Amino acid sequence: MEAWIAKHLPRLVSELSPCRHCPAANTAKETNLPGQKAVVELLEDLVGVIFPGCHGHAPIGQKSVETLLRDTLSSVALKLRDQAQRAFAYQCTFDKCRDCGDCGKKATAAVTALLDQLPAIRAVLQEDITAAYEGDPAARSAMEIVMSYPGLYAVTVHRIAHALYAAKVPLIPRVMGEHAHSRTGIDIHPGAQIGPGFFIDHGTGVVIGETCTIGRRVKLYQGVTLGALSFAKDAQGHLVKGVKRHPDVGDNVVIYAGATILGGETRIGHDSVIGANVWLIHSVSPHSKVYNQEPTPYIKEASPPKPVKTSRTKKAPASKAAVRKS
Repeated sequence: MEAWIAKHLPRLVSELSPCRHCPAANTAKETNLPGQKAVVELLEDLVGVIFPGCHGHAPIGQKSVETLLRDTLSSVALKLRDQAQRAFAYQCTFDKCRDCGDCGKKATAAVTALLDQLPAIRAVLQEDITAAYEGDPAARSAMEIVMSYPGLYAVTVHRIAHALYAAKVPLIPRVMGEHAHSRTGIDIHPGAQIGPGFFIDHGTGVVIGETCTIGRRVKLYQGVTLGALSFAKDAQGHLVKGVKRHPDVGDNVVIYAGATILGGETRIGHDSVIGANVWLIHSVSPHSKVYNQEPTPYIKEASPPKPVKTSRTKKAPASKAAVRKS
């Protein structure tokens, strides 16, 4: 192995140099984006600001809460502004933009907008917690939901990421959303608009697309997809971006496990119930109930076990050798 390394490593390093052939590389000289772990670290700091002492290693001292919040918010503001500025600069280069303004000013505006929204975000999350507690008979307390429910964590990250998405920050909101996806199995695009009182029960396999809008007090179960039915293409065959592709869900809707609802023109009217495993590409009016026809299972009853016949043990015959010997 040592001989192979000595002979081939210089060539391999040259071929893998990020400044030559790699389609995506992040170096201080070239792209200079914040690393994924740096974005996630700031995200966790923001979650800690919203729920102090709940996602760390220990509770926070009562007298030190305000000092800790002040220090954390100050650090997050400066670091996130730097990350956002780099993301704006990268997107400007990628889009070959010639007159896109000052990336630093855009970053400052985006980060201050997020920080100003944090109290409102926490107020909305309180409604989400209430919806989870009232909607899940297994929930024993609000703290149990905050500290252990994957649905609330995914929605918390989404509400933070959505504020940055609304400020047109590139890349960073997606990194945040995909971090929550990897932790919870819940995939919410930061562009989705979600009203208060939102509850995802269990959650694994839930997918919510970028242009989806969800009203107030909506409840989803695991495996629900709010996705796109088709993708429009331009004359050159490229996907058309920025168009409405995902459904709208009205207030007080319940969507059960495994339901798939597709299409930018699909509307689910308020106070409707969508049953499990429904495939839906058409709008439904308010107060609708949509279910698949109940399947008829074939059940093969087990036959009773046959009685085992028993017989008295017979003495084994003596061997021929034993008979001759006698």
